[in-house]
Amino acid sequence: MKKTITVILVLISLNAFSQVKKWTLRECVDYALENNISIKQRELDLQLSEINKKDAIGNFLPTLNASSAHSWNIGLGQDPVTFDAVTATTRNLSLGIGSGVNIYNGLRDINELHRSNLQILASQYQLDDMKDDIALFVANSFLQILFNKERLKVLQSQQEVSREEYQRTKDLVDAGALPKGDLLEIQATIANQDQQLVNAENTLLISKIQLAQLLLVEDYKTFDIVDVDYQVPFSTIMDESPETIIAKAKETRYDIKLAETNNQIAEDNLKIAKGGLQPTLRGSYSFGSNYFTSQLFDTDDFETQISDNKSHNFSINLSIPIFNGFGARNNVKRNEVNLERSKHQLEQANLDMETAVYQAYNDTKGALKAYEAAQKTLLAREEAFNYSRERYNVGLLNAFDYSQSQNRYEAAQSDVIRTKYDYIFKLKVLEFYFGIPITDIN
Repeated sequence: MKKTITVILVLISLNAFSQVKKWTLRECVDYALENNISIKQRELDLQLSEINKKDAIGNFLPTLNASSAHSWNIGLGQDPVTFDAVTATTRNLSLGIGSGVNIYNGLRDINELHRSNLQILASQYQLDDMKDDIALFVANSFLQILFNKERLKVLQSQQEVSREEYQRTKDLVDAGALPKGDLLEIQATIANQDQQLVNAENTLLISKIQLAQLLLVEDYKTFDIVDVDYQVPFSTIMDESPETIIAKAKETRYDIKLAETNNQIAEDNLKIAKGGLQPTLRGSYSFGSNYFTSQLFDTDDFETQISDNKSHNFSINLSIPIFNGFGARNNVKRNEVNLERSKHQLEQANLDMETAVYQAYNDTKGALKAYEAAQKTLLAREEAFNYSRERYNVGLLNAFDYSQSQNRYEAAQSDVIRTKYDYIFKLKVLEFYFGIPITDIN
């Protein structure tokens, strides 16, 4: 019975292990956009902007407030008829309701509502811009893992070749056909490859942990991405001119839209500040009544007094700013400065975008050339290695020269992998500026 339970537990463990999730790039990006703390903070900023808009809408609505006061006076007081000092208890109850509305306040309410709409738009642009940045970070980390995986496979493959050569060389050394130095040279090569494998495995593990941390995935040990042989994707983006990509980026990139919106917000802030120099006109209405009792004389009942003591009050209040310690005028000047600053920031954002696109375009072009050159180098190194192996197998090449040829071939393989994923990422960055989202590599 115990053996049966043990077997079942082992099978369950193996099944669970075999079902460890492997993430695709799309899944990584979607998960990061949903769980990233910085994105959640931006979402809260957006909610605050929406609340601020409700405040701006509320400025157009009249205020309505009710009031009530109930007081007792016990002890020494004044007789309201004889004005003599007497000891008595009096009670007073007052009730009221009032309403007020802004009739004119320099169009500040209208400008504040317009500004609140722009602030919502700016918060949304900030959120979308951060999502784009997170998507780029995730894609870069994802590609780094792919590179490290392929690099590890190359090292493992080379070590298998080295171990086969070691066994063959050992047999020849034992037979006296080759000197023992050749065997020692291959042993040194295998030892060096062992060290490279350890470093490659550690680098792969660290890259997985970094992506898991970016995604806020706590299970670092089992985190992994899909094992797919990604090829260089087909793209026509290099057929476009940098100027075309820049024009497209200025239409679609959120950092440019954000700078434009911030400039419009600065314009509204200036209008609001200028509104503080204009008169304000406010209308109000209030209604009230009261009830009074005293031990000194008889008073009417509650209902009678409330009915007889009713009062209505209508008022129009005009306030004209004349001098307020330069506060209003300095506020206008301050917002004029902020408007100029926002214009400069918009101009700088456009210049930064142009620089970034030109840089991405040239980086992509250079990465493609480097990848093509690495492929040619690999073909040449592969032929040279195959030729060296043939010569080594017939005793025309010593172990040291054979090891050097193998190292050069291994370096060429690694270079192809590195330039491949470098080109893929830079290509995706350039497509990103053109408005193509990062959802998959192929």
